[in-house]
Amino acid sequence: MASAYTIKDELGTYYATFTVTQWIDVFTRQDYVNIFLDSLRHCQKKKGLLICAWVVMTNHVHLILRSEKEPLSDIIRDIKKYTSTQIVKAIEDNPKESRKKWLLWLLKNEGKITFWQAGYHGEEILTAKFMQTKVNYIHNNPVRAGWVEKPTDYLNSSAKDILKGEKGKLDLYEF
Repeated sequence: MASAYTIKDELGTYYATFTVTQWIDVFTRQDYVNIFLDSLRHCQKKKGLLICAWVVMTNHVHLILRSEKEPLSDIIRDIKKYTSTQIVKAIEDNPKESRKKWLLWLLKNEGKITFWQAGYHGEEILTAKFMQTKVNYIHNNPVRAGWVEKPTDYLNSSAKDILKGEKGKLDLYEF
């Protein structure tokens, strides 16, 4: 069955959500967040990925992104595939991971990795108003979760870049 949330315009700007299977809190360790961010940086440098806003929560990620080079759906597929294997490998290799056995039991089944849920809930952004709504939603996610009082206090998002003009962890593209 085709999803209503697919990329129809490969050159368009999209709001996308990637969710860890079973909503598992994997991104509670910065090492795993860094693998995800490194993958995004690679795609920015090599594949033409442009990121307008982002946040990494404990069990999902929100992004506003587009591509100026390769098809956006291909980039998303590659990010999800690469980060799946690399994060699971990092969990396997992490001697300090107290949840290792449980995480691997949930994320690997008969050797097959199921890190991300299928799909990415992509919604095309066609207006500045919709863009601002999604940027606000992304940046306020940690506030709604009760982790910080202000969006700019959360380290794994683009809030400082956009709201304070400070250089953050990823290069951003202005819509």
